[in-house]
Amino acid sequence: MNPGELLERSLAYALGGVAAVPRADLGRPTPCAEWDLGELLQHLDDSLDALHEGVAEGRVGLCPAVPAADPVCAFRARAGALLGAWAAVSAAPPDPAVSAAPPAPALGDRCLDLGLLAAVGALEIAVHGWDVTQACGRPRPIPAALAADLLPLAAVVVADADRGVRFADPVAVPAGAGPGDVLLAFLGRGPGHDSFPGRRRSVFRE
Repeated sequence: MNPGELLERSLAYALGGVAAVPRADLGRPTPCAEWDLGELLQHLDDSLDALHEGVAEGRVGLCPAVPAADPVCAFRARAGALLGAWAAVSAAPPDPAVSAAPPAPALGDRCLDLGLLAAVGALEIAVHGWDVTQACGRPRPIPAALAADLLPLAAVVVADADRGVRFADPVAVPAGAGPGDVLLAFLGRGPGHDSFPGRRRSVFRE
C-alpha cells in the first residue's frame, strides 16, 4: 500500500467528519476521555502540523502547534498543505548526486522513514476522525477498505507501553465484525469505552 494514498484516504474520511462539527459547541465530550471536541480538533491540527513538518522540512519539531482560533478551518487548511507537500516530495525528480530515496525526516535526534511517518499519520487521522463523528452525534464508520489497510499497521506500531497512555486495552468485538469495528476495538474504542489519551501532543512529538 502506497503510504501517500493511505494518508489521502484517511484525510478524506476525517474531513467528512470535521464538516459536521457544530462550531458553537466545541465543549462536547468525545471518546477520548480527557479531551472535549475543541481539544480533540486541536490535537488533530497539531498532528497534521507535525506531519507537514516531517514531509516538507525533513524534521518534526518538538513544540506543539499554536492552537488555532478556528480548529475546523485550521484542519482543512493543514490537510491541503500536507497533501501538497507529499505530492511535491513524491513528484520531485531524483538528484543524481544523492540517493534516489527521499531523505528520512528527523524526530528530535532520530530519523524516521518517510513512508512510515505517513502511514502512522494515516492511522491517527482516521481513528481521531471517527472520534470526531462520535462527538458530533453523527457516527460515520471508517470505510472497510481503509480500516483493512490500517489494521496490520496498527498491530505493528501500537505497543503494550501505549496502553493506558495513548490507547485503552483492546475491547471485545462480536464474531463477524467488520474491519472498521475490529480496528477500533484493537485501539480500545467501542460503546461505553474511553480511549485514554494520555498527552496533549501529537504522537510525532515525543
